[in-house]
Amino acid sequence: VQLVESGGGLVQPGGSLRLSCEASGFTFSRYYMNWYRQAPGKEREFVARISNLGGTRSYADSVKGRFTISRDNAKNQVYLQIDSLKPEDTAVYYCNVRYGLEYWGQGTQVTVSS
Repeated sequence: VQLVESGGGLVQPGGSLRLSCEASGFTFSRYYMNWYRQAPGKEREFVARISNLGGTRSYADSVKGRFTISRDNAKNQVYLQIDSLKPEDTAVYYCNVRYGLEYWGQGTQVTVSS
């Protein structure tokens, strides 16, 4: 199993980013996918989840209305559209799947600063 995130960067408050996670090594369309994040000095926290066919999505309260998770099963990719970014969104964002064991990508850094 391999998960590779991309799309992070430095953005001003109020800006937007689209994170991507390319998955391989398992049948992507059969599994729920998750995004987590870890801010400096804090524990990793859940951000969003999407069901295997994309029909069900859930979000942490802190990101509801600003973040949107989506997936493209033909491309084995899951995305996180993040809008109205705040400084407190600064973190490393990780893609996650529970395929027997729990697998993580290497993460992509999102920094929100003026």
